[in-house]
Amino acid sequence: MKPNLPLISNTKCECGHQNPVGTVLCEACGKPLDEKEWKATGNLEMRYDGVARRSQRVSPGIIDRVWNFFSSVKIAIYLIVLTLLGAMLGTIFPQESTFLNIDASTYYNEMYGTAGNIYYRLGLSHTYESWWFVTLLVMIGASLVVCSLDRVLPLYKALTRQKIRKHRQFLTRQKLTLTAAVEEEPESWTSRMIQPLRKKGYRVRTEGGALLAEKYRFSRWGPYVIHIGLIIFLLAVLARGLPGLNMDQHLAFPQGEAVRIPDTSFYLKNEQFTVEFYSDEEMPAEFRGVKVLPKLYETKAVLYECTADCLDPSKEPKLAEVARHDIQVNSPLSYKGMKAYQFDYDLTPVLRSVKPDLVNSATGESYGKFELDMKNPGRVFKAGPYTLELKEKYMDFGLNEEGQPVSKSPYPNAPAFLFLLKGPGLPDGGQQYFYFPKQVDKEQFQQAAINDKLGGADRFLELEVSSMSDVDFAESTTYLNVRVDRAMPFVWVGAGIIMLGLILGFYWQHRRIWLFVEDGELVLGGHTNKNWFGFRREIVSILKQIDMTVDEKSLDNGGGLA
Repeated sequence: MKPNLPLISNTKCECGHQNPVGTVLCEACGKPLDEKEWKATGNLEMRYDGVARRSQRVSPGIIDRVWNFFSSVKIAIYLIVLTLLGAMLGTIFPQESTFLNIDASTYYNEMYGTAGNIYYRLGLSHTYESWWFVTLLVMIGASLVVCSLDRVLPLYKALTRQKIRKHRQFLTRQKLTLTAAVEEEPESWTSRMIQPLRKKGYRVRTEGGALLAEKYRFSRWGPYVIHIGLIIFLLAVLARGLPGLNMDQHLAFPQGEAVRIPDTSFYLKNEQFTVEFYSDEEMPAEFRGVKVLPKLYETKAVLYECTADCLDPSKEPKLAEVARHDIQVNSPLSYKGMKAYQFDYDLTPVLRSVKPDLVNSATGESYGKFELDMKNPGRVFKAGPYTLELKEKYMDFGLNEEGQPVSKSPYPNAPAFLFLLKGPGLPDGGQQYFYFPKQVDKEQFQQAAINDKLGGADRFLELEVSSMSDVDFAESTTYLNVRVDRAMPFVWVGAGIIMLGLILGFYWQHRRIWLFVEDGELVLGGHTNKNWFGFRREIVSILKQIDMTVDEKSLDNGGGLA
């Protein structure tokens, strides 16, 4: 609940202290500045000790209005609620980043129907990387910073400039207060209180017949330490979107190949992949004869770093081995912050290269073989008097909605190559030729009538594979989850600072006792931010040490503690 803030121009207190506009309680003596508060009898609003905040300016400018927007706790709550709702939307269907080798434009529609298609079209399939979600996080961070500065600076000012002698009304309107008659001199009475207070851990200051005792002030900074931790946490989370600080990719590594890890200078080679399965005796009865379950799968991996010709596609990169590890589930290869986890496997052989023979389909004459690599094919090939220019390649051949050839994935599941043949007996401009090394998509090929479009039925040259020795397969493929998260240490630092702030705020309470003795009367006021019952018992025990017996309930100003 916000206090009634005085929006007046004259903030001079009767004690002579000039207070900034928006001050609730005089910074010097603590007397309420609002005329309505003078006549009130309830407990004082002690938030920030009544000190003015920047967000309480009478005539705010544009910058002040922006400041006021982000300093509002209500706005911060709205932002947090919106962010939580956005995060919930991201969990309705799996995010794109959790899948391996999918076409998101068709996957959500095929798997979840109309709802999935709408989900994808709205961009919710990559919620946590979307501009609006990142914007909400940035706004929460800005709100944390502004809220903290708007409150911590006035609080620091109030706590470091505390006056010992306070106005009588300030003391009598605290939640814990006591008035009693005393016969001793003011200085003598307050001096007797010093030792009992110090034994309880209070830092004591006196001024004549007035006294201020305080302990555990540091606990007041607990919420702001939490804010600092949250800000560091948010910055670390946002930094994960910057290039080089975070990577989380699922990559395929055919056996025997060194595959480049995208956006890095590293190559990883799957030297050998092995998988062991549970025997029928080891499997539960309900799975016997129905399922084959893997017991262990392992990738003997070697990590290389490129030292030369890394970005030149026309040259083989020069690699230097930097790490070697047998990757198993929960036992990743780790090197300089990059980790490769075992994720999945595929025992289907993968085509790596083929050596087709260019032959005359009418006479059977062979014009020669050439090597066609699936991953990095050349651009021009020679076979006798004929030249083959590679125009297009499709690693996973398919047709889109318009009937045009496309590649459904970057892996050679169903490769296809479009060549332009030039040489004797062919048109001057050459003849187009579509070649399927595995010939698994001929039906789809014929349905699209691509054969007629790209060369006609009168062509006499064919690419053939004469023996299996001309085909090179990778026996299996291992799928690894490669992660780099250089922002994660800062996430943990932020989480640690948050925990520190929670400990500061929960296990200690800022306690203050003001009192003065004047004209034979003792006036005492006590304030803490929590655990009022414990604070009340402590005051009674301190007074008891100077032979002053007080009933606990007599300290309660307002009819009960909450």
